[in-house]
Amino acid sequence: MARATHLQVIADFGEVRPFVDIVEAENRPAEALEGLLGRYGVPLPPDTWPGRVHRYTSLREACEAAVGAEIDNGGMYVRLIAGTDRTDISAVYRNLQAASQERHLPAFRRCVGRGNDASGDGVGGRRRRGGG
Repeated sequence: MARATHLQVIADFGEVRPFVDIVEAENRPAEALEGLLGRYGVPLPPDTWPGRVHRYTSLREACEAAVGAEIDNGGMYVRLIAGTDRTDISAVYRNLQAASQERHLPAFRRCVGRGNDASGDGVGGRRRRGGG
């Protein structure tokens, strides 16, 4: 859901930070989870979220919602970690929890602090292509 939401924000407001950086960063943990599912013979569930996520009227609103989602994720990872005794699974969950709470949450809080307008202009800079 988070990935689909971030992609929708990017579609609506352009390649703005932190959404573009975080959606790219989420690919690595997703691959780790896919590997775990494969190792344990669990089929990969379909991604049903694209086109079904909330759309925001401003980038600030999207950043505020992302802060709340990352706070909720902190509790979700506590429950997930407590729910397994497999060290490989708990290690992936701990890595995801650390990324959420130590990197994503502060990035979204900075986004809120920038006071973004509805157009997304001035959002810590639109992402530049080509090494700039």
